[in-house]
Amino acid sequence: MNVLETKNAPGAIGPYSQGYEAGGFIYTSGQIPVDPATGAVPEGIAAQAEQSCKNVGAILECAGAGFDKVFKTTCFLADMGDFTAFNEVYARYFTSKPARSCVAVKDLPKGVLCEIEAIAEK
Repeated sequence: MNVLETKNAPGAIGPYSQGYEAGGFIYTSGQIPVDPATGAVPEGIAAQAEQSCKNVGAILECAGAGFDKVFKTTCFLADMGDFTAFNEVYARYFTSKPARSCVAVKDLPKGVLCEIEAIAEK
């Protein structure tokens, strides 16, 4: 198993890793929309979905993969009313249409509106 770590995605804010590579697969931790360069969170669901996708992409790239290798995602929304706007951004990144679960949750870290985790083939 290899721990994945990149400065192009936010560092872990707890006792976990950005991701792991194991058995030919890449597992990302949930990525919230924190800009890794500034620590800022953009306003609105579209901007937050965009940043979350970029953060997932940075971890995939660190492992030598890309969005085309993702076969499963789990998405968390603070409000299911944001589902359509979230999907519009998500669809631009996850063009291979991986299997997905998308659920609304009561709260997300730092009060963000979305979080995305992914599983990909190496």
